[in-house]
Amino acid sequence: MYSPEQVKILQSDTSVLLKDTAAIDQGQLEILRRVLRFHEYRYYVEDDPLVSDMEYDRLFKKLEAFEAKHPELITADSPTQRVGANLTGQFATIRHQVPMLSLENSYNADDLSDWDKKVREAAGEKKIRYSVEPKFDGASISLLYEDDRLVRAVTRGDGIEGEDVTANIRQIRSIPLNAPFALYGIQQIEIRGEVMMSKASFQKFNDKQAEAGLPILANPRNAASGSLRLKDPSAVRNRGLDAYLYHISDIVLAPGKRPSELLETHSGNLALLWQCGLRSPTKESELFNSIASVVAHVGDFEAMRDTLPYEIDGMVIKVDDIALQEQLGMTSHHPRWAMAYKFKARQATSIIQSVEFQVGRTGAITPVAKIEPVFLAGVTIGSISLFNEDIIREKDLCIGDSVLVERAGDVIPNIVKPLKELRQGNEIPIIFPANCPVCKAALHKPEGESVWRCINPNCEAQVVEKMIHFVSKDAMDIRSFGESNVRKFYSLGLLPDIPGIYKLDMTQIGKLEGFGQKSIDNLTSAIEKSKTQPLHRLIFGLGIRYVGETTAKILAKKISNLWELKDFSEEQLMELEDIGPKVAGSIYEFFQAPQSKELLNELEILGLNFKGQKTALTSAGTQPFEGLTFLFTGTLEHLKRSDAEAVVEAKGGKILSGVSAKLNYLVAGAAAGSKLDKAKRLNTVNIITEQEFVDMVANNEKGRGKK
Repeated sequence: MYSPEQVKILQSDTSVLLKDTAAIDQGQLEILRRVLRFHEYRYYVEDDPLVSDMEYDRLFKKLEAFEAKHPELITADSPTQRVGANLTGQFATIRHQVPMLSLENSYNADDLSDWDKKVREAAGEKKIRYSVEPKFDGASISLLYEDDRLVRAVTRGDGIEGEDVTANIRQIRSIPLNAPFALYGIQQIEIRGEVMMSKASFQKFNDKQAEAGLPILANPRNAASGSLRLKDPSAVRNRGLDAYLYHISDIVLAPGKRPSELLETHSGNLALLWQCGLRSPTKESELFNSIASVVAHVGDFEAMRDTLPYEIDGMVIKVDDIALQEQLGMTSHHPRWAMAYKFKARQATSIIQSVEFQVGRTGAITPVAKIEPVFLAGVTIGSISLFNEDIIREKDLCIGDSVLVERAGDVIPNIVKPLKELRQGNEIPIIFPANCPVCKAALHKPEGESVWRCINPNCEAQVVEKMIHFVSKDAMDIRSFGESNVRKFYSLGLLPDIPGIYKLDMTQIGKLEGFGQKSIDNLTSAIEKSKTQPLHRLIFGLGIRYVGETTAKILAKKISNLWELKDFSEEQLMELEDIGPKVAGSIYEFFQAPQSKELLNELEILGLNFKGQKTALTSAGTQPFEGLTFLFTGTLEHLKRSDAEAVVEAKGGKILSGVSAKLNYLVAGAAAGSKLDKAKRLNTVNIITEQEFVDMVANNEKGRGKK
């Protein structure tokens, strides 16, 4: 639609308009409209924006302000007179029952206060309560239920019409195919919400993509949006999508039925959706009587956003009373009864200054971009992983490129894309090395993989990284050690390898600055204590490729001594839970390698625990919790959750991450929330107290219940 020359001109106009803080004049009116149309096209059609949301909103507000003063200059094709842009045309086009409008955005307390004044002026003497909920960062969706059945799911599209993605939406398990709206006299209902990918599902999906040598996704929002456009519904199902439904846009009551009182308020609407089995933000939303309380609440929520299991980019404030919402009405662009408070930008632009190639503990070579430092979401970012050569080629990155930088909720920075339109012609292609940057050995890339590796086991970088992993919290958990001490001791020749950890010359270390007698005693004690760590920690600490904590625990449960693993064939390993060909091959290769056997022999002589859990059986020959699944929720009074989970696993049980039909026992502590509610709705889960769990453990019994 736009030629490269047009793109350059429009980007230049964008920069000028963003730098100029003054209001536009009539001569700039059409330029601003062209710029906004261009960025709408890049965002809605190409899904490839060139400006951040905040920058777009600044431009949109400039146009709104000008047209408010000069209504005679408003044209039918102005960006303020329509909801969105064109559709991709990939799926059948469906008209929404009610247009899906955007929300007016605010970025500070003053904006919220100004909006509150307008609402109160329009409301007159009516009492106002505001409902505040997270602004989920996903893909907007509209669902239509008729006679309790899901009959249609449509993307936002241009706000008037969207794309029919019903087949894909049916793959999302948090969206019921049948919901009891008839209990509330509802014959037909149109619901709005957001399809999302949780941080955990996003990380899990990207890990699988990386292992398979496939491209990884940029962020959960793009992952959710792209998933809805997939042609294969089974591929959608494998992405672990979720959905929050937060707005009832249209209702048709059954003949002779009166509307439920829950339909009189927004908070009531959320409760109705929840009660009908849809995930609505009932637990995440709160009611307030003043805008000052709202401002304080959104500030608190912004501070804790990184602790949430999903991405949010702000908060939505809505007038709770539905009758008042109708009285306030809407513009052609947004409802007057709602306001979105956007959190600080998590995207920024920078320049790639150079690329370093780092060597990991498995020999993987990771390119790391050194960028012009940029302050983003509370931190200054100067380094960003580029993952592998394929990512560099796919994104077409060059040294000297201006790039769009994003900091996801898990605080890991990512280069979203280069801004190719800004290239000057002096950018330098990133050349991947043929040899290890540390030991100079030739690099290898196994067929079907995307990562180049140094396969020299004596490579200094790998030796150091393996020791750092070995002493880490999730492995042998040697307190007072840490990465800095590993590097320091290695560089001074005091620590040559992993067995060297247990042969450190404390006299020499005591001569180093910062190591007094107390530090030496703490380090000695931590090293000695690590010898008694359970076997799964040692297996994980060995750094076997593809073997994470879960796989390490599975292996430790199946053996009585670590040496038994050298006698397992790949076929025998694949018979174990969740171990496939790739993992089995890696484990087999490790235990057959002469250097591995030498390492294990040294560690055993040094006194490390090699005993597995296979012998921890009851008199009947099985572990007491074998075949049972547990989940802990709420605050436990006497047990640490990590300790309770360890007890379950030690007795053969398995810890699940969420409530599902596979869950046997939900141990509910104080202030248990949505997991307890879901378990009650399922009616197949044994819900027990902390004391009942303690009794089960003490008696070594499975208990009685629904499963």
